Amino acid sequence: MKWHLLSFSLAIQEINQNPGLLPNNITLGYTVYENTFHPRLTHDALLDLLPSGRETIPNYKCGRKNNLLAVLEASDSEISIDVSTVLSTYKVPQVSHGFHLAVLEDRTRFPFFYHMVPTEEDQYLGIVKLLLHFRWTGGGEDFFRQPQQPRRVPPPLERGPHRRSGNLVPATAAGASFQRWRCIQSCLPGHVKVVLEGKPSCCYDCSPCAEGTISTQEDAERCTKCPEDQHPNRNQTQCIPKCIIFLSYDEALGVVLVFLGLFLSFITLLILGIFIKFIETPIVKANNRDLSYTLLASLLLSFLSTLLFIGQPRIVTCLLRQTAFSTIFSVAISSVLAKTITVVVAFVATKPGNRMRKWLGKSLGNSIVLLCSTFQTGLCIIWMGISPPFTESDLHSQPGQITLQCNEGSVAMFYGALGYLGFLAALSFVVAFLARKLPGSFNEAKLITFSMLVFCSVWVSFVPTYLSTKGKYTVAVQVFSILASSAGLLGCIFLPKCYIIILRPGLNTKEHLTAKS
Repeated sequence: MKWHLLSFSLAIQEINQNPGLLPNNITLGYTVYENTFHPRLTHDALLDLLPSGRETIPNYKCGRKNNLLAVLEASDSEISIDVSTVLSTYKVPQVSHGFHLAVLEDRTRFPFFYHMVPTEEDQYLGIVKLLLHFRWTGGGEDFFRQPQQPRRVPPPLERGPHRRSGNLVPATAAGASFQRWRCIQSCLPGHVKVVLEGKPSCCYDCSPCAEGTISTQEDAERCTKCPEDQHPNRNQTQCIPKCIIFLSYDEALGVVLVFLGLFLSFITLLILGIFIKFIETPIVKANNRDLSYTLLASLLLSFLSTLLFIGQPRIVTCLLRQTAFSTIFSVAISSVLAKTITVVVAFVATKPGNRMRKWLGKSLGNSIVLLCSTFQTGLCIIWMGISPPFTESDLHSQPGQITLQCNEGSVAMFYGALGYLGFLAALSFVVAFLARKLPGSFNEAKLITFSMLVFCSVWVSFVPTYLSTKGKYTVAVQVFSILASSAGLLGCIFLPKCYIIILRPGLNTKEHLTAKS
């Protein structure tokens, strides 16, 4: 209260020193009483103030010439009512700069009461609005008061993530309470408020933020979407960077695929070495050794081409992986097709007077390989010129991850290259199947039929599996298909020959082959 008195004293002093406000022969004075909000002390102060003498005798003036103009007070409402009752008898204005009940505004009962601040009921409404605005909840207190009832002062409000709900009941002058509102616990970060239709604004449900969004504060009105390169944490309270993934050499899947590729490459080199060492044996000569070398070389490159699919995608690897795979595989399958057609032509040409004899020799097989592989090479060149593959970051396929991958550019050209390989494989299978019953030990059509059956089975299952997988597993599916189909060709066509060359050399003689034929 000290600052009240100082400001009041300064105001009186300024007024008295300003001749424009008061005539020269008039000054304002004041007397200060401290009642400590006690009724008895208030009555004593009134009795001392109203008479103009030293003794507190009501209705008597004992020579004091000071004129009482008004009484300024800031007591509570009960004391203000008592003060107004006494002062109205003497018609002394009462000016209150404290909060008061609305009953004091009754001009019939309190004609000399004047207030400088709103009523206490207005303060209750203001408190309620503050509670709603800042989303505070009380501890179950009732802000309710009627005249002549003791006032209940609520404890300090608390804020925190786990505050309990409460009831707020502001009162009216007549004692009728407002509607009682039940407020729920505050929505924690990671949740959003859901307004209940037909309910007060403090009554709402809490719903978790949608996938890909967060909220960082309590009672959030809406959730915020994370940037594309980030995702929400587990509680959906902040955005964190997504993990960058690709089929790498460090993970188990990458290690297994690299090991299989290198192991099969070693087996291919071993078989090629066996064929070179036994180059003059009948079984090597009988099956068109030049096409066998071409097929083995293309299978070796097929196994090694899988290394382009593993590791972080880069522009060079993206350009090479599909073109190298398509071209090398076309050479391998066209070699198989050439071997099969050579077998058919060889047996047809043995008939007397047949004109197919002029097609026998290396030129037929080499022409087939060159023609089929050139068409695939031209298709890849068009692909690279129209819409070449490029590196990209897939931000949406896997939640919380950024997949670094190669975009194939033109999807039509990608499946066109695969379709052409499928056409060559199907043609080889049909020709080998028709030639499977041709006689003689020189006929490897049965082995080619089974190898192409394995090859076609792998790539027919590849398409739906490739389309149904996402991220790095898409690359793993293609790598596995390349390894499996190439291994099928290698095992079905060459392992039986190696078995005879190494373990059954007695069968690798011209006499045996001629006798069997």
